[in-house]
Amino acid sequence: MFKQPARYSDVMLTLLVWLATLLVVGLFAWLVGDLILHGYSKLNLAFLLDVPQNAGREGGIAPILVSTLLILAVALLATLPLGLATAVYLSEYTNGALANGIRMSLNILAGVPSIVFGLFGNALFCIWLGMGFSIWSGGLTLACMMLPLFISTTESGLSAVTNEWRHGAAALGLSHTAALWQVLLPAASPAITAGLMLSIGRALAETAALIFTSGYVDRMPTSLSDSGRALSVHIYDLSMNVTGGDASAYGSALVLIITLMVISGIAVGLTNRFLSQRITPS
Repeated sequence: MFKQPARYSDVMLTLLVWLATLLVVGLFAWLVGDLILHGYSKLNLAFLLDVPQNAGREGGIAPILVSTLLILAVALLATLPLGLATAVYLSEYTNGALANGIRMSLNILAGVPSIVFGLFGNALFCIWLGMGFSIWSGGLTLACMMLPLFISTTESGLSAVTNEWRHGAAALGLSHTAALWQVLLPAASPAITAGLMLSIGRALAETAALIFTSGYVDRMPTSLSDSGRALSVHIYDLSMNVTGGDASAYGSALVLIITLMVISGIAVGLTNRFLSQRITPS
């Protein structure tokens, strides 16, 4: 048999796919390379453990880093149970007009600008609930932003699990709850992990919403009720409001990227390990 020559359209499509891939990879490499080039000199233990001095031009980012992790922890503690429960409800327990209405609401919320979430969080958490500018307010506001994306991704993963899994679980005598916990969620773990990673990325990169909720204070928080400045807010402040703060801004941005990579890696590992264990028959 003779191999047919590749058509011109196939060759062009392949070239376009490769060019698009190289463009995306090149832009990412350019971004990371620029951060490393300008921020590597700041990346040392003292920078991570010291407090900011001289409006952030000198010193380190210890209280900012702690505030960032606390805000993210509050956001995840609110997002994971609510997001999983809602996704399971939409996928397994409801259908029709109600489910479509919830999905439409989630799609609309996913496109709402972050500044709107910031104003909403300020009105609800800071003022109405009396939390003030605090880590609680910032984390719960981020949770409101993360939920639409996490719920939609998790529901899509659960819906993609074929009915053969459900029928097999029923044939083994598993209840709906047991099948969900031991079969469906582990099967949908790639989508859950992807949704979690995307949500973490959005939370760590958020600036506008946190200015209105967690605040600007750069001291070390002693409780979740204290105000705390996130890394993204710190980078914005150094770049826009502090003359001579570019070096510290680059260093903080590099720490933010590394933090995102580490947290995402841990989330992927723990989620896959936990959910894979649930698929083992007891």
